[in-house]
Amino acid sequence: MFGYLSPDKPYLYMKDNTLYKALYCGVCKSIGKISGQRARFTLTYDITFLSAIAHNITGKDIVVKKSRCIANPITVKPIAKRDEINDMLGAVNVILAYYKLKDDILDENKGNFKSVIFKKGYKKAKKRYPNVDKIVKDCYQNLVKLEIENSDSIDMVSDCFAVMLKDISKEVFKDKATENTDSLMYAVGKWIYLIDALDDYDKDVKSKNYNVFKNYYNAKDYKELIGKFENEIIVIFSDIFAQISENFNLIKSYFNNDLVLNILFRGIPKKTQNVINKGKENNG
Repeated sequence: MFGYLSPDKPYLYMKDNTLYKALYCGVCKSIGKISGQRARFTLTYDITFLSAIAHNITGKDIVVKKSRCIANPITVKPIAKRDEINDMLGAVNVILAYYKLKDDILDENKGNFKSVIFKKGYKKAKKRYPNVDKIVKDCYQNLVKLEIENSDSIDMVSDCFAVMLKDISKEVFKDKATENTDSLMYAVGKWIYLIDALDDYDKDVKSKNYNVFKNYYNAKDYKELIGKFENEIIVIFSDIFAQISENFNLIKSYFNNDLVLNILFRGIPKKTQNVINKGKENNG
């Protein structure tokens, strides 16, 4: 994905910071086993969040042990032991990264070399989890269609990514998936897509790439976008926050939720505000 789902570290308990790092390393190791060592470079923080919430919701215990990593073979550190959830999420990460690279090639004619490097790892992930590959493929096909149509519908365009994350979560959560987990992950997926579009506004304007906020608001740059439409944009994201809160509070979890709570209710709003503030700083 895009790497936006991260904790608000000043408010993160030490135990949860250790768990977060262990999960990150655990998924990284799963990627290496599933898709090869090169594919490990595609890992994002978003997948670490999915690992944390998936273990909580499914009741699958996280086994942490101290071991070494290929990136830092000297240091021994806590790493989450490989399991079915992290293996699947490792594959999800690789498949998402591959399609993102293909999308970059369409948008900016860049990423072709990287897509060749990671193609072998992608094929391994696809072979092991074909349903996940189909979900991601369908998402990007729908996105490309809307981009070609030059859609200015924020809801329609963000729906593609939201549905994708919802459907992926159903594959991961299995029989623990509910209407509330579906709605929660739909809202998180919508947020990821929109915060990325907002953050990339100036870059997309300069490169003449598709951006749904650019199409809808037609502001010449990010400074103008935030200067004129900040309140409307805050309403869009506030609605997503409300959906996240409403559904998460109705989901049964089996473990300590402190890490997931931090990311959902502190990390996401903080990242949103940081991106919006970037436009205010430009105004100053």
